Amino acid sequence: MHLSSPRIAPLADSDMSPEQQAAVEPLRQGPVGLLNIFRTLAHAPEALKAFLGWGNYILSKRNALAPREREIVILRTGYLCRSGYEWTQHVGIGKRVGLSDEEIARIKSGEGFGAADAALIRACDDLHARQFVSDATWAALKAHFSDKQCMDVVFTAGQYTQVSMMLNTFGVQLDAGQTLDPDLKG
Repeated sequence: MHLSSPRIAPLADSDMSPEQQAAVEPLRQGPVGLLNIFRTLAHAPEALKAFLGWGNYILSKRNALAPREREIVILRTGYLCRSGYEWTQHVGIGKRVGLSDEEIARIKSGEGFGAADAALIRACDDLHARQFVSDATWAALKAHFSDKQCMDVVFTAGQYTQVSMMLNTFGVQLDAGQTLDPDLKG
């Protein structure tokens, strides 16, 4: 993680305005609850609402990537962005959708994957380095994925690059009970 303390502190319930309370209310009912990311983004309730709309697409069945493939993209992007918070949140999600501990560890190096998963990793690497998927990587993606799935790779990597930028810059700290991966310290 880039920062050991928040630049923008997550809001306690008692510190939220009615508009902020309204923005986070749907999250209270959701499966993950009111995490530090949402308590931090509640400082800008209109932005939080817009952010949730796009994020809900990325994490829904409307995204044509299978959940396992989506999590490979999210984890690789989070790791490349050095986002300890994002990595920590999505390791658990990745395991729930079928990634093994060994696969999750290999996402860091990007090595040791079959052709389809390797194409996802290379796409993330291209997007991170150049904000563009090379022709060779695009061809590798197209060998395994539809046009819509390839678009969703870019959408997902873009969304989680943005999320990582916010988390890193605002100094969002891990939620209670979480442990930072040692590879993402400092």
